[in-house]
Amino acid sequence: MDRRDFLKKTALAAAGSALALSKVEAMEKVAAPLFNINRKGTGKTLKLRFFPYELRLQHVFTVASYSRTTTPDVQVELEYDGIVGYGEASMPQYLGQTVQSVSAFLQKVDLSRFKDPFLMDDILTYVDSLSPGDTAAKAAVDIALHDLVGKLLGAPWYKIWGLNREKAPSTTFTIGIDTADVVKQKTRECADKFNILKVKLGRDNDKEMIETIRTVTQLPIAVDVNQGWKDREKALDMIFWLKEHGIVMVEQPMPKEQKDDIAWITEHSPLPIFADEAIQRLKDIKDIEGAYSGINIKLMKCTGMREAWKMLNYARARGMKVMMGCMTETSCAVSAAAQLSPAVDFADLDGNLLISNDRFSGMEVVKGKITLPDRPGIGVVKKKNG
Repeated sequence: MDRRDFLKKTALAAAGSALALSKVEAMEKVAAPLFNINRKGTGKTLKLRFFPYELRLQHVFTVASYSRTTTPDVQVELEYDGIVGYGEASMPQYLGQTVQSVSAFLQKVDLSRFKDPFLMDDILTYVDSLSPGDTAAKAAVDIALHDLVGKLLGAPWYKIWGLNREKAPSTTFTIGIDTADVVKQKTRECADKFNILKVKLGRDNDKEMIETIRTVTQLPIAVDVNQGWKDREKALDMIFWLKEHGIVMVEQPMPKEQKDDIAWITEHSPLPIFADEAIQRLKDIKDIEGAYSGINIKLMKCTGMREAWKMLNYARARGMKVMMGCMTETSCAVSAAAQLSPAVDFADLDGNLLISNDRFSGMEVVKGKITLPDRPGIGVVKKKNG
């Protein structure tokens, strides 16, 4: 098989035929120096490396159930023939995963059996089979593999998926629960840089939070209740009040176990209701259909970009809205999630903006809008001190 035929075959296989042949032809010159076309029998292997990396938050971050100043994280590198793909596992408290559990999982991952990184489905199916959970650890491998394969193809994933980066939405910027003075300060810092805010609710000061922000800005607001409301009548009354104050969507208003109550709220709500804690993976969508208007997809919960892409398309086919979210992460995982952003209704991809020690440069927010770089893979490069 010559170079031209190989590039066409591998690009179309990896992309699900989303990359036009004309783009593949234009890509040949870029991809040519990156890999040897005759990979079989060369002895090249996939090499996985990882190390812990604690993320430092710029402000104390408070949601309905806890506060934190740091987030544990594990950085991953996947190398093939001198090309390195980057990934990460971020572990906020509620995921129930730790640096120790992620490290233990990654130690079990044996990629020596795979001589071809383009066998993505085989590789990620194997990784997923190693345990029933460990979603963040699996996402780290998935992101690194996508970054690596995108680099070998010489194309960013939004192009491989056939998406138009100009359609990437504005990202929300999150304001956690805090005192009125701190909320005002945080709002002033971000109000002129973003087009939409996200506000954490779910305690006893919900109206105060919104009214405080409204003294500073009239920007649209998405709210995330993090399962904080328990009574459906009061929740619905609050949603109508929020609608009057410029709120545009509500995320996980009640405990996920109260699905019937949430379905009732969704039926009567003037705002779309999105599932967050109620959904993790593709298989979960069927269980929450009819109870929510849409879903929030997060790479750390769904095992990475491969499953996120499936979830996005399945939800669309079922008439649901889609939000792309993130944890507190470096630009590595946020940029990976951003590759899907041109296909979603809402994006909450600000996790890298909340930390002070980002190792990468990648997706940027320009005048509030997600701006995807044209670099291959997930589009990140390490900073000089990274």
